[in-house]
Amino acid sequence: MDIVYVKDLKIPARIGIYEWEKRIRQQIRVDLEMAWDNRIPAASDNIEDTLNYKTASKQVIALVEAQHFDLVERLAETIAQQLISTFNMPWIRVTVGKPGAVRGSSEVGVQIERGTRP
Repeated sequence: MDIVYVKDLKIPARIGIYEWEKRIRQQIRVDLEMAWDNRIPAASDNIEDTLNYKTASKQVIALVEAQHFDLVERLAETIAQQLISTFNMPWIRVTVGKPGAVRGSSEVGVQIERGTRP
């Protein structure tokens, strides 16, 4: 199985457990690794045969911008479930990073894998 990926997608998000975090937007970072058989689009050279990373990215942006998430864990799980459902992909790895959340670190976050790994 091949991997279609999006790295370092930066999205303004309402995320966090503190009251002040619920009133502001903080930039988060999302990485996606999505299993897909790329032999068909490679042979056809047709966008309709691909796992369209632009469409996937737009879905993630819309999801993040539409609601508040207390935890990066819930956000990662929601992203994974939506993309698996929409694209019928067998496996996904989602990384959600929250820069500046812990003093002295460049970023904290979670990485999850869902589905059957290729």
